[in-house]
Amino acid sequence: MKKLMIGNEAVARGLFEGGCRFVSSYPGTPSTEITEFAAKNDAMTCEWAPNEKVACEAAFGASLAGVRSACAMKHVGLNVAADPLFTLSYTGVNAGMVICVADDPAMHSSQNEQDSRHYAIAAKVPMLEPADSAEALDFARRAYALSEEFDTVVLLRMCTRIAHSQSIVEPGEPLPLFDKPYIKNPEKYIMMPAFAKKRHPIVEERTERLTAFAETCDFNREELVAGAKIGVIASGTAYQYVKEAVGERVSILKLGLVNPLPVERIRRFAASVERLVVCEELDPVLETHCRALGLSVEGKSLFSLIGEFSQSVVAKALGGEVHEGYSLDEAVPVRPPVRCAGCPRRGLYCSLAKNKVTVIGDIGCYTLGAQAPLFAVDTTLCMGASVSGLHGFNKAVENRDAGKTAAVIGDSTFMHSGITGLVNISYNASNSTVIILDNSITGMTGHQQNPTTGYNIKGDPAAKVDLETLCRAVGIERVRVVDPYDLEACDRVLKEELAYPGPSVIISRRPCVLLKYVKTAPPLTVDPDRCRTCKACMKLGCPALSIRDGKAKIDATLCVGCGVCEQLCRFDAIQNRSADKKEAL
Repeated sequence: MKKLMIGNEAVARGLFEGGCRFVSSYPGTPSTEITEFAAKNDAMTCEWAPNEKVACEAAFGASLAGVRSACAMKHVGLNVAADPLFTLSYTGVNAGMVICVADDPAMHSSQNEQDSRHYAIAAKVPMLEPADSAEALDFARRAYALSEEFDTVVLLRMCTRIAHSQSIVEPGEPLPLFDKPYIKNPEKYIMMPAFAKKRHPIVEERTERLTAFAETCDFNREELVAGAKIGVIASGTAYQYVKEAVGERVSILKLGLVNPLPVERIRRFAASVERLVVCEELDPVLETHCRALGLSVEGKSLFSLIGEFSQSVVAKALGGEVHEGYSLDEAVPVRPPVRCAGCPRRGLYCSLAKNKVTVIGDIGCYTLGAQAPLFAVDTTLCMGASVSGLHGFNKAVENRDAGKTAAVIGDSTFMHSGITGLVNISYNASNSTVIILDNSITGMTGHQQNPTTGYNIKGDPAAKVDLETLCRAVGIERVRVVDPYDLEACDRVLKEELAYPGPSVIISRRPCVLLKYVKTAPPLTVDPDRCRTCKACMKLGCPALSIRDGKAKIDATLCVGCGVCEQLCRFDAIQNRSADKKEAL
């Protein structure tokens, strides 16, 4: 029965149909839904791992035991999993193993737009790239046979548009379950130098076999148009843009196996047209391959190295009909992302901004603290870098003013890669204050559980990491817990820990206001007669607050009654109606 599926759901279905029975991942947009959809299928054991390296290694463990496995991550997550990936290329697999990686051209929710095809090339492992949901299911399913035939992990490259767009798929029956026995084989699985030297030639021979496979496999296909003078080589989303914009006028070599790339197949295709063009988002990977073959090819001379393409971009480059779209007569105000009304990070950021603290930030929705009006974050690099960066910063300025710098990191990110940075602070004794923003969930990617929440991916009770005990266990003697809705406490504790000449941790603890179990208070109101329009409340950047007719106003549909703005108002203009009613009673 045919269904509409987003690409990530289709991948999850393909993994299941391909015989996958173990999935370990760390959530990261645009890959997150692969594991979330997989977890709905009780035939597969699914889990959130603390980070992508752990997820990849767990999937390898399952493969080693003889069970087909998978892990999923976004492109920057593959950086974290790169260590096991490169050695997995040498060891190969027992049962099939698939690593799903989702790139994010245009950086819709990422700090860079790196091209994961480089990892496939560098690690010398095959990479499949589907161009719609039907191919996402098919490629994920067939990746296991490819993995086992060539004794290799297989990378499945998604991107934001394919991961989150819908197209028609036709689910099939899952392959029969089987378990491959584990057979002890030290020379294959123990990568000490003596054994690794013997495995490297096997990797090179496998690449040769895979390249020969690319010449005839149906992951790649030619779509020839009689009399076409232009031939376009494309894959993934770029293929869809070419197909829609100029598909009736050009011949297309559509690549589904994007590493290794065919040689003679590309040469034959190039010989069939007068003009060869490569259309690919981000880096010129296909174009570089064509040039290495001595072909005359156009690519980045027509298309940008930056961001996403569109049908219009392709049409403009290749002489098709360009649709400019529609525009409004008036300019639409920019609407940047903003922390939610009642966000538990806002109060703590208010204290950081008030005390003019240099803040080393991290990856999460709390990164929005860098925006107006608080401007409370100074830098953001990658997962866990806040803690490590704080240590280096403070070591560099320890003879000056090291007491005005702090790190902020979420609870999930701390478990991902912040712990080791804290161990470094403790072990090498820097005057550093780390603030763990504990909102009891993985917020930015859509409320996934993590090791600090006490629940697993299915919402069942699980072991819960005690952050206070963990921090003390790695040598941090001073661990303070504050409620970020209490501005006086935040300000006092922050000043005390910044003044302390040694390592310390502040845990700012309050659940994300969007969690279903969080009960919000009645909305606050503003007494216009008391409001002096001092705009102290506006410094919070709360979307529930605005200035209307010269007075502060609170949107009752957004306000959750957190009371932070009430504490800032010196004229008692912001009032808690529920409290007034209690006093009246």
